[in-house]
Amino acid sequence: MTVTIVSYGVGNIGALATMYKRMSIATRFATTPAEIEDASHIILPGVGGFDDAMNRLNASGMREALDAVAARGRTPILGICVGMQMLAESSEEGQARGLAWVPGRVRHFESTGRMDGLPLPHMGWNDVAPLPAAPLFAGLEQDARFYFLHSFHFECQDAADVAAEADYGGRFTASVRRGCIYGMQGHPEKSHHWGAALLRNFSQLEA
Repeated sequence: MTVTIVSYGVGNIGALATMYKRMSIATRFATTPAEIEDASHIILPGVGGFDDAMNRLNASGMREALDAVAARGRTPILGICVGMQMLAESSEEGQARGLAWVPGRVRHFESTGRMDGLPLPHMGWNDVAPLPAAPLFAGLEQDARFYFLHSFHFECQDAADVAAEADYGGRFTASVRRGCIYGMQGHPEKSHHWGAALLRNFSQLEA
């Protein structure tokens, strides 16, 4: 079993690989479509701005291969942080079109009208509440905490795609799942044993 991490110039891919190495789980960095097409598990990392991440992915030559793998629905794919936001159709942060693998849009926290002076970005540790039967969170149903750093959050079109929630000025989607497509807004690579458990769970998922 090897976890393939998409390397397109965005995201802390080294930290993800290091965490998997500590668990004796093999990883590789994908830079070509062929490495996407034959992958058993794919992680799409992301940090920074939505448009920059989408533009870099589109320019990487791997976008079409990722779309094809996602459409087949047989390979687990995990988007992390901005990588999760890229699963949406659009974002209030920019003009680029998202991957549109999970129906919904990405909104700024201030769009909720519930921040009441809370600082942005949302930065630091937060409790995460998985919904029932969320395989990414097996063993994390109680007292799971993850590290977050973001000002935008995923708003699912279909509530059934919400896999976990957290609270910051109100409930927001911390994780999504639609078929074999998964997303985690927090940073598992910075979230100690909770993050390690989530990454291990992902590596063990079957299509």
